[in-house]
Amino acid sequence: MRKPTIGLIAGALLVIAVAAANGPARAETAWQQTHPRRAQVNRRLRNQNRRISKERREGELTGAQAQALRGQDRGIRQEERDMASQHGGHITKQEERTLNQQENAVSREIGR
Repeated sequence: MRKPTIGLIAGALLVIAVAAANGPARAETAWQQTHPRRAQVNRRLRNQNRRISKERREGELTGAQAQALRGQDRGIRQEERDMASQHGGHITKQEERTLNQQENAVSREIGR
């Protein structure tokens, strides 16, 4: 029976160490998901989605208009996620302002 070489053992340990170091960094904690600035932005996006659905039901928006507005909101949500991933799970005050400005523009389109 062959004995494992030191290089093989060292390589296995290296793989385990890298996996352990990267695992927790990718998962968001509850605090990161509910960070006050992220929560505020996401609350607005949920509210806007409800408004779009309501105006669509009432006939104030066409299906194409509702779809376009939801697409804009999905883009804002993706941007929020991208920003949060760059800052350890939260967004900066300036990023929150930027996202809110974008949401304001979509909100004005819903209310026309």
